[in-house]
Order: sequence, then structure tokens, then C-alpha cells
Amino acid sequence: MTMHSPPSDPTSASAPDSRLAAALRFTTELVAWIGAPWALWSHSPWLAIGSVVVLIGLPTVFQTPGDKPRVVVPVPGIVTVVMVLLQLVAAVVAAWYAWPAAVTVVVSVLAVACVVTEQPRWRWLLGRGRQTPPAPTS
Repeated sequence: MTMHSPPSDPTSASAPDSRLAAALRFTTELVAWIGAPWALWSHSPWLAIGSVVVLIGLPTVFQTPGDKPRVVVPVPGIVTVVMVLLQLVAAVVAAWYAWPAAVTVVVSVLAVACVVTEQPRWRWLLGRGRQTPPAPTS
């Protein structure tokens, strides 16, 4: 049995998101959620807590329709791509400040792998950016 990726047609109803891409993205997000407050805590506990609120809260509230099953506040695809990039940067930068070099190298490789596997989804999301998000329904 072979697995085929869905086409990266920006007009399709849902984003092409492979299991590998989703797993790498989630792992990198988890590293960011742990690493950012770890790296910031000695500077300011408030910054550390704020980093968690931003890194978890923004993607929870703002989503591109078709990328997630339920959308709280619809946004164009570019916003979702920027939020993923924010997570990746937070993971790598936090690793450099918080952990030994060997861990930092692993996190950096993880982030690069995430960027590579995210390409079909990002193309789809950027295609969604040209469309106006639908108004929220009550």
C-alpha cells in the first residue's frame, strides 16, 4: 500500500498535511512551548509566561479555514504560515539559550525538517491568503 499526498490545490477544502509534517510541526511546537519559557525565566517570569500565552494562544485562536476542523477566528493563510515560523524560530533560539549544544543541533535539524515537510501545506495556505476568510458564524 502506498501513501499519496493530497494535491496542493489552494482551492481544495482542506490543507494537504502529511502525518510526518504534522508530527514534526507538533514536536517543534512542543520544543518552543518548553524552551521559550525555560530560556526567558531567568530574565523575567512574566516574559516566560507571556511566551507560552503567545506561542499556544495565537494558533489556538487564529486559524485558516480548511486547515483545522474548527476555526475560532478565521485568518488568511499567510498568518498561519507566520505563526508556524514564529514557533520554529522560538524553538531554535530558545534551544541556543537554554540547552547544551548537542540539543541545540537536534532542535535546529528538527526545525529545518519541519520547514521542508511543511512546503505543500504552506503553498496551500498561501493560496488561501488570496481569499477573504468567511465571517464567523454564531
